Amino acid sequence: MKVLFLARATLYSVFGGDSVQITSTARYLNRLGISVDIRLTDELIDYSEYDLMHLFNITRPQDLMHHIRASNLPYILSTIFIDFTEYEQANSGMRALLTRHLTTDKLEYMKAIARWIKNGETVQSREYLFAGHREAVKRVANGAAYLLPNSESEYQRFKHQYGISRPYRVVYNGIDKDVFAGTQEQAGGRNETEVLCVARIEGNKNQINLIRALNGTRFKLKIIGKAAPNHQVYYHQCKKIAAANITFEDHVPQESLNDAYSRAKAHVLPSWNETCGLSSLEAGYCGCNLVITDKGDTTEYFGTDAWYCDPADPGSIYKAVCDAAEAPFNARTRDRVNDTFNWKKAAQDTLEVYLMVLNERKNGATKPFVLKTRSTMIR
Repeated sequence: MKVLFLARATLYSVFGGDSVQITSTARYLNRLGISVDIRLTDELIDYSEYDLMHLFNITRPQDLMHHIRASNLPYILSTIFIDFTEYEQANSGMRALLTRHLTTDKLEYMKAIARWIKNGETVQSREYLFAGHREAVKRVANGAAYLLPNSESEYQRFKHQYGISRPYRVVYNGIDKDVFAGTQEQAGGRNETEVLCVARIEGNKNQINLIRALNGTRFKLKIIGKAAPNHQVYYHQCKKIAAANITFEDHVPQESLNDAYSRAKAHVLPSWNETCGLSSLEAGYCGCNLVITDKGDTTEYFGTDAWYCDPADPGSIYKAVCDAAEAPFNARTRDRVNDTFNWKKAAQDTLEVYLMVLNERKNGATKPFVLKTRSTMIR
């Protein structure tokens, strides 16, 4: 079996959680004997080499539509569906004004056009320009043989927002236990004042309210991550308001994060919305207590084994950090990640869906997967 992974054009240049999900899933599928090629949406591709496509990021349908039509291959879709509404509403100025007057889908359409003009991220499909964002999302999702959300909560959010009901299987995000298995406790244990935040620096990750929460406190906060291209102003705002107890470090490869995770008492990711937060999984496996948002799908991953905060309230973030720092490590977190949230299991679950889809297609149970036109779409 040969599978085409189709990922956003900036997968490697703008590193994010989906970059880890895609490359890790591909690596572990390879270990299971499946040939996987990761190709970017701005590449010219010979589709005849592949048995099926695996697409990622339903929030970027403009990247996917051309390839679906050109390939005529059956495809699986990892939705990675994040709702930025609350983050957008928390902004001030023009962004907040637009959010109050435009739907989420219209805002996403505007952002796609802005990335095209400002960053050169070409809109691959003219169909997207005419259909609009909401219609494009529905067309891509309705053409998929299977959806692979990262949680049941994610699927239900997506189904509710777009009125789509498709065959699906939850494939949880995970960690690479080969990378993090060597993490050891530091001599003398962890210092309860050491706090870590590993994430791309952007508004949704909410580093600015984390800084406001811990500025001038007893905690030593290290923020590890690179600023997203369209969030340079945000990054400079974060650095400008940060007190002396807060330091910044650029993006660090996963294999180099062991030391940071092994020193910190708590890892904090107070995002406005998260499917889970890969760095939270990694940090929890490596012995950090976790402070996270309850926005999105995090409770499905962590249950009661984390300290939750309100991303809008620096006081709530501070209290959750204090509680996590003063508590002993919750070993259930490591056990939960070890048993359920790892890339080996994610690859096995994904492969089961591939085999089912190809078997159904071979036996004539499915038709070629093409985008449906507006007149024939399921609504």
